[in-house]
Amino acid sequence: MTSAGLTARRGGPLRGRVRAPGDKSISHRALIFGALANGVTEVEGLLEGEDVKRSAQAMAAFGAEVERLGEGHWRVVGKGGFAEPSDVIDCGNAGTGVRLIMGAAAGFDLAATFTGDASLRGRPMNRVLNPLREMGAVFLGRSGGRLPLTLQGGGLKRIAYRLPMASAQVKSAVLLAGLHAEGGALVIEPEATRDHTERMLRGFGATVNVEIIDGVGHIDLPGGQVLTGTHVRVPGDPSSAAFPLVAALITPGSEVTVEGVLLNPLRTGLFTTLKEMGADLEITNIRVESGEEVGDITARYSDLAGVEVPPERAPSMIDEYPILAVAAAHARGATHMRGIGEMRVKESDRIALMAAGLAACGIGVEEEPEGLIVVGAAKANHPARGGARVVTKGDHRIAMSHLVMGLASDQPVSVDEPGMIATSFPGFVQMMVGLGADLGETA
Repeated sequence: MTSAGLTARRGGPLRGRVRAPGDKSISHRALIFGALANGVTEVEGLLEGEDVKRSAQAMAAFGAEVERLGEGHWRVVGKGGFAEPSDVIDCGNAGTGVRLIMGAAAGFDLAATFTGDASLRGRPMNRVLNPLREMGAVFLGRSGGRLPLTLQGGGLKRIAYRLPMASAQVKSAVLLAGLHAEGGALVIEPEATRDHTERMLRGFGATVNVEIIDGVGHIDLPGGQVLTGTHVRVPGDPSSAAFPLVAALITPGSEVTVEGVLLNPLRTGLFTTLKEMGADLEITNIRVESGEEVGDITARYSDLAGVEVPPERAPSMIDEYPILAVAAAHARGATHMRGIGEMRVKESDRIALMAAGLAACGIGVEEEPEGLIVVGAAKANHPARGGARVVTKGDHRIAMSHLVMGLASDQPVSVDEPGMIATSFPGFVQMMVGLGADLGETA
């Protein structure tokens, strides 16, 4: 794959069985928790995308022994804490990685400087820095709390922090800082977000108390706890599984199965929404691996209808709205997606880029400050027009979503900067081609 671009063309049906790459959120956490723990942590199924590799490098810089044993198989030997790194911690494009690592590092008496690529340096960090400052951490750097910045950690005190927005990253940063804060930490969560941190803390031997009071979650991490190395099997990422599954739903004659997909109820909002749209989605072989429910999901070409997506569902599918917009482009009627302002501060302004890309492909779309309305009308005998070259601003999900769009469009759809796809889905092109997709370098 070159930087010249990548093009998707309409072709025959997609068929086959594949396994989604490891879940990115859980992969980051497995490495960080392993480095914080005492002893050996072995991780199977780790996502070997660029974002996660940056976290692996960061954990080594903080003093853990990090070794790749084979494909997706890694060993982390933790020393029970972080040592001061000798160089700048470059997190690349990894927003989850840098926010969680800053939380973990804040509990130790050390100085560490964090930076990232142009996209990450433009993303807001104050949502994490503010509660960590309240606990006693010091941050020095650019105005607005953007990278690069330097952390001076140690001497943290317990905090009872009410999340001002639904953010698992902020919740996790506070809990990780609480591991080494006097008295631990309490996070008050008005709107439930993904709970991988709570689950994994328990897997590493910690006590985490979760209580719902008047409909509001209270996550209490007692202080003075020590993590112990363990074995982690990373399930398939539902955000990545979404791309071949939606491609099958909108490509006539298709049937695709993605094996081993994470079914955590706080991550399955997209699958619920697609079923409401009339998608033929079947989940089989449900089992539990490393404390998380997983299963195999089969998608068959379907006649989709537009729906109103409940705003309260957004935290369970915030990364999947771009590919949902592509499904909506191939549905009858309008799909309303609201309460998704968080999309504007991801790797890019995803609302604006999806609106622009779909409009360029001939789809009716209306952009709102915190929402997106997509009016679909495509059918097997009357596909979407396509024919656009989409600017992705280096955003992997924008790129993959529009490539899926091209597989069911009358004219090819091209994206720039396809190399960025490797941040979350290495092997995306090879997987899709193996299923029968017509994907190749832009001429």
